[in-house]
Amino acid sequence: MRGRTVSRDGWRLLTGELARRRRALTFLAGWSVVESLPVLLSGIAVAEALDQGFLAGRPLTGLGWLGLLGLAMAVQALATRNTFPWLADIVEPVRDALVRRVVTAALHRAVQEDRTGDGSVVARLGVQTETVRNLVAALLRTLRPTVASLVAALAGLVALAPVVAAITLPLVALSLGLFAWLTRVLAVRQRELILAGETLAREATGVFEGLRDVVACGAEPVARDTVERAVTAEARAGLAMARTSSVRGVIMAVGGTVPVILILLLAPWLLASGRLTSGELVGAATYLVGSLDPALRSLTGTVATWARQLGVLLHRIAETSPLPAPPARRGHARPDAGDLRVTGLTFAYGPKAEPVIDDLTLTVPAGDHLAIVGASGIGKSTLAALLTGLARPRHGTVRLGGVDLAEINEAHLRRSMALIPQEAYVFTGTLRDNLVYLRPEAEQADLDRAVSALGMRPLVERLGGYDAALGVGGPALSAGERQLIALCRVQLSAATVLVLDEATCHLDPAAEARAEEALAASGRTLVVIAHRISSACRARRILMLDGTRAQVGTHRDLLTASPAYAGLVGYWQDS
Repeated sequence: MRGRTVSRDGWRLLTGELARRRRALTFLAGWSVVESLPVLLSGIAVAEALDQGFLAGRPLTGLGWLGLLGLAMAVQALATRNTFPWLADIVEPVRDALVRRVVTAALHRAVQEDRTGDGSVVARLGVQTETVRNLVAALLRTLRPTVASLVAALAGLVALAPVVAAITLPLVALSLGLFAWLTRVLAVRQRELILAGETLAREATGVFEGLRDVVACGAEPVARDTVERAVTAEARAGLAMARTSSVRGVIMAVGGTVPVILILLLAPWLLASGRLTSGELVGAATYLVGSLDPALRSLTGTVATWARQLGVLLHRIAETSPLPAPPARRGHARPDAGDLRVTGLTFAYGPKAEPVIDDLTLTVPAGDHLAIVGASGIGKSTLAALLTGLARPRHGTVRLGGVDLAEINEAHLRRSMALIPQEAYVFTGTLRDNLVYLRPEAEQADLDRAVSALGMRPLVERLGGYDAALGVGGPALSAGERQLIALCRVQLSAATVLVLDEATCHLDPAAEARAEEALAASGRTLVVIAHRISSACRARRILMLDGTRAQVGTHRDLLTASPAYAGLVGYWQDS
């Protein structure tokens, strides 16, 4: 049941986008009908050209019928030419929608679920989404005339030679039924091939990214075996797919070749009994050989293969790239105070997982300076996300200015609270653009004060001033310089609460001290996840997380009250 649900979700990705392109689809369908006119007229025109023209001694009549067929072919060429603009109007938005979905899902997992990079995302974003685009384009180019030709040939056959249609239609239905059964098996094989390819990408990415560690640890045989197993699995999946596909030729012959053979065998009787004229027999053969058989082979061959590949790819993208649930609607409150009150805060990364933060109660007055310390992985970054409303607790509340974060206007909350992560982001633009990003109206004097307070003047001069270009093509920046730019950005902002998640770890101790003192001196509430003893000692109070309970106090208080804190300080001092 789960597989069927995901499969439907995969097709909904396509049908949902196609539904937005109704106008293009309508014009495309209209031109497809025009394209099928030569197929509809082919058998009838040939029959009439023979019976009423050449065999009756009236060659001009015969040529007239063939000329009518030629005119229909000229109209078909014009119709085909006019389909391409509408195809482009459909195909490109489909690819763009899938890229947005994959990127959105990957970012959501990375930010909300704290996951590291996954090499298979690259396969979905690059190969799979582009393959979907190409398949949709190919299907629209091929499926339209194929279906139109199949329907037109059957309609023409019924009108021209009902007895031939009575023999042909059951065989066509049987061929399509058998192929529908085979398609399910082929879909399973195709999915196995896609998964094997993703596994190979993931395993190879992991080995190549850690190649230096592999060599240092002498683990080359293990790495080689890991990649070799993935390569072998992909090869086996491809071979299984090829073997299953070989059955398709026999099934296609049932609906395409067998009717032609039967009609040829019955031709003497059909002509002798008067059930068909010579022209009708040739016209019926024209429908069977010239239109029906190629259309059926295309539908059960190329088109079906593309459709199956498309279905599996859409299935995989929907399965691995679920869109995040829309955020809960926030209220309209706009508190001005910068105090934080945490009550009974509990958070876990799953309904059955142990809480990372368990029943935490804490008060951070406006303008206070709090340091959060604890072992790696203890939940410090998780708490930072909870304090700023980027993660939602299982139980408990976080209040800013006495108002639950869930009740605060989203835009106001983002202006009031700033979370600076360890990896600072510098975007393409000028240095000024980067610094005033959170406060575009900042004046030159404000910019100069922030730069001076953070000791950034040497960096500004090295780069060549505020109008120096950063990002692509710009000067190289060290990790510490990137952090300085991010810190200056929030120093200029209007945020009343600043949360630094090891945002100064790449600065030297003197630069770190100057940055933290400047931020604290601005009068705003400052919460620092500390990675040095000096950073913790600068705070007025310290929150110690040890996995079982949280303790709050000054540096001196915690040295005596918390053995875990004393051990952490000793580790810092020995490092």
